[in-house]
Amino acid sequence: MLILSLTYLKGNDEADKHMEPHLAWVKEGYAKGWFLASGRKVPRTGGIIFARGDRAELEAYVAADPFTIHGVAAYDITEIALTTLTEGLEALKS
Repeated sequence: MLILSLTYLKGNDEADKHMEPHLAWVKEGYAKGWFLASGRKVPRTGGIIFARGDRAELEAYVAADPFTIHGVAAYDITEIALTTLTEGLEALKS
């Protein structure tokens, strides 16, 4: 599993200007089967996406995020080799 942690480099007003295309990008990540869960950080300083798939493909996909293209946010990608899961979260391992 991969955790995509994005941190805003610009203010929320600038993030809001690019939110609609960013959310379309997120929706496409779900359609591809890569994204498992996502949401905003609290306080609103960025977001988190739980993902699965090939790291190189996901890194290329992150580079195509409108937030990345317009310098709104930077991503930190952490790969986790999950060993223990609670019942119902088995999809995180695949």
